[in-house]
Amino acid sequence: MAGAKTVLTGASVTAFIKAIENPRRRKEAEAVKRIMGRVTGHRPRMWGTSIVGYGQYHYKYASGREGDFFLTGFSPRKGTMTVYIIPGFKRYTDLLARLGPHKHTSSCLYLTSFEDVDLKVLEKLIAASVKDMRKKYPA
Repeated sequence: MAGAKTVLTGASVTAFIKAIENPRRRKEAEAVKRIMGRVTGHRPRMWGTSIVGYGQYHYKYASGREGDFFLTGFSPRKGTMTVYIIPGFKRYTDLLARLGPHKHTSSCLYLTSFEDVDLKVLEKLIAASVKDMRKKYPA
């Protein structure tokens, strides 16, 4: 997952997406942007220099460290579309099985063959993760 340097900025999401050199990746970014906007009801905002995030929550660890982060987001990286599923994937194995080709780490979903991904399943996965985040961190 993105680190502590990932903070909310005032940069333009539209300009960020328009600047994506690869037309296929730019089209994918627009598709994920529409899905996340529909699911969250939030407008997209830039977090750091390369992450488009939706919504926000405040966390506080037992250590005393605290901060703000997005509920869900994406980053159209050069080699893969990265989708941030903040609560992780343990509760979503059934959706992952139907998603199509992907890899994932603790909270990052990597979609290298975006055209082979079932976008309806992706939307359900994002919706489930946002719902779980809102339960854990009520506004």
